[in-house]
Amino acid sequence: MTWSSERGDNGSEIAGIIERLDRLAGYTDEPGRITRLPLTPAHRDAILATLGWMEEAGMIAGVDAAANVVGRYEGRVPGAPALVLGSHLDTVRDGGRFDGALGVVLAVATVERLHRRGLRLPFAIEVVGFGDEEGVRFGTGLLGSRFTAGLTRPGDLERRDQDGITVGAALDGFALHDLPGGGAARLSPAPLAYVEVHIEQGPVLERLGAPLGCVTAISGQTRLAVRLDGAAGHAGTVPMAGRRDALAGAAECVLAVERICAGDNVVGTVGSIRVEPDAGNVIPGAARVSLDVRAAENAYREAAVAEIEAAFIETTARRGLGLTITKLSDVAATPCAPWLVEALARAAETAMGGPAPLLPSGAGHDGIAMSAIAPVGMLFVRCRAGLSHHPDEFAETSDIAAALAALEAFVLTFDPSAARSGTTPRRAASPQSSF
Repeated sequence: MTWSSERGDNGSEIAGIIERLDRLAGYTDEPGRITRLPLTPAHRDAILATLGWMEEAGMIAGVDAAANVVGRYEGRVPGAPALVLGSHLDTVRDGGRFDGALGVVLAVATVERLHRRGLRLPFAIEVVGFGDEEGVRFGTGLLGSRFTAGLTRPGDLERRDQDGITVGAALDGFALHDLPGGGAARLSPAPLAYVEVHIEQGPVLERLGAPLGCVTAISGQTRLAVRLDGAAGHAGTVPMAGRRDALAGAAECVLAVERICAGDNVVGTVGSIRVEPDAGNVIPGAARVSLDVRAAENAYREAAVAEIEAAFIETTARRGLGLTITKLSDVAATPCAPWLVEALARAAETAMGGPAPLLPSGAGHDGIAMSAIAPVGMLFVRCRAGLSHHPDEFAETSDIAAALAALEAFVLTFDPSAARSGTTPRRAASPQSSF
């Protein structure tokens, strides 16, 4: 199959999108790197730029109490329910210019196309740039979208960054009241759907030669902290047969993770091992191991975690090691609404000239939180070498043009009645969703 990418008007529109992405990349907390953490001067600059673009696109725009940027483009009837498009404006440390930002800029550009032609639809469109998806500064993760969905938790405002500044203090210092909307802007309740365009952050689309893909689900994730306790000893005097080497046991456990997660349905990662006493001439007496297991279906993830834990128990018992397993988080998979997947696939096929591959997202997204109040759909854009959260993160302009064409086609054919008749469970935002 050969795919083609639509160029938009004449290329100048895509050049404008790239210019906006470059401008956002220039708003950074660390000169020479793209680091835009929430509630920093760089974040404020990104907010002001995005607000300006929203207003140019015919939207009424403002900032809410969680520093999310919200713009609304009215439908034919003022106050109509809204289709929400968007992504996040924050980055990881030393990240790339496409993660998050591409979804916000493309959403604004889609509304801009409608505004230029004077088109109003049977529904409103709201564009959101969430303020804290990555969770890098405060360890909060999805704070902006959780606020929108009414999922803020006790203690969120007390979370501290590495300088001891709390979320609450950072919000106070950010002076939301001085920004358009005064911190009171909000998405309308019970959105018709939430749809996000995002770079894939993986190599599948590149391997398939496809500019775009439709996401079937956002993978669930289980994170464990594992400690193995053995006995430290002199590297030269303790015989091999009598050792209780915690690191050797951890190494066997890591290989068990690789073996158990070797299929296509689940991925498992040990990203960190720390040993004690961490000396070159001492047998490791303890090893601390991180474990991250993800799958698009909960059953696969849960089965893999259970098998991994059983393997760890067997390994440590055989080696005479102590074992402590602590569950840090357990996030269920977020299925994308089938009717949205189908609608996005049709729009992508129109833009690409060929069928769009279907694939899960192994990374987390704001759709996890937004699924509490709306059906969720995602469109992936091919990224070079699958790189993300990296300075070399890159998407071709032709692929960005295809994504814009697909998003516009989706919006123009979006059926509000499908949203109302969809089976995705929704609930109203909690009254506790304000800070």
